Amino acid sequence: MPKGRIIKALSGFYYVETDGHIVQCRARGNFRNRKITPLVGDWVEYVAENDTDGYIMGIDDRKNQLVRPPIANVEQAVLIFSMNDPKFSPVLLDRFLVHVEANGIEPLLCFSKSDLRLKDNEDELNYFEEVYQNIGYQIIKTSIYHEETIEQLRPYIKGKVSVFAGQSGVGKSSLLNVLKPGVNIRTDVTSKRLGRGKHTTRHVELIPLNEGGYVADTPGFSSLDFEGIEKEELGDYFPEIQALSSQCKFRECQHINEPKCAVKASVESGHTARERYEHYASFHEEIEQTKRRY
Repeated sequence: MPKGRIIKALSGFYYVETDGHIVQCRARGNFRNRKITPLVGDWVEYVAENDTDGYIMGIDDRKNQLVRPPIANVEQAVLIFSMNDPKFSPVLLDRFLVHVEANGIEPLLCFSKSDLRLKDNEDELNYFEEVYQNIGYQIIKTSIYHEETIEQLRPYIKGKVSVFAGQSGVGKSSLLNVLKPGVNIRTDVTSKRLGRGKHTTRHVELIPLNEGGYVADTPGFSSLDFEGIEKEELGDYFPEIQALSSQCKFRECQHINEPKCAVKASVESGHTARERYEHYASFHEEIEQTKRRY
């Protein structure tokens, strides 16, 4: 039975690639009975009499999976956040980072639209750039109008399965159009009234790169919940908090109200960014309130 990778899912059809050959498949009914849905990125077994009439028969175990965007077996998440238009959002970036860290996916921070960087938010951008670099995150800056910035990105995505994710309107599709000339993914302008982008990508698709590897273009979105993440484990997805946890007085310290907390002490001393801690505390409370409701 042949095996391949799902590279696109659209309107109930799954497009499975094997050695550059693509077969259109449907999922067998037993997947619905088992409450399993094939995802883009899945390695699957299939049968097909021709290229347009195949059936997925089995799904290999997944290394990881994301809910939004719905994709599996991702090696790297390129988190794209614009320097302007829409405005840079550190709290939303931290939401993305929590989900990426929770799924064991390597993050790469991409600050897009560097040509639109404004003087009135220069200090804020420099500050957060330093914060994330000190934590250990890799940051690159791109502009679709400056080829040298695109070339800096290519080595990071070569030979890997990467997902492009970020707030709507930050330029994910535009960046992919430059990386893969001829792919012609539709783009749109940012809504001036809402301050965020319009959704231009309607489905998840793995796009093969000329230099090897795949990039997933995904629907844009502006919020993420914490379904499946427990408040007790949230600190593990903030590397700087996780590194300090063993120094807290209490073994199960949640870094909220406990005395002699190494994390809170680090925040007060200025060694840990207060904004990151405030985001952690906000997410912790959000998870706690959600649990109370359900």
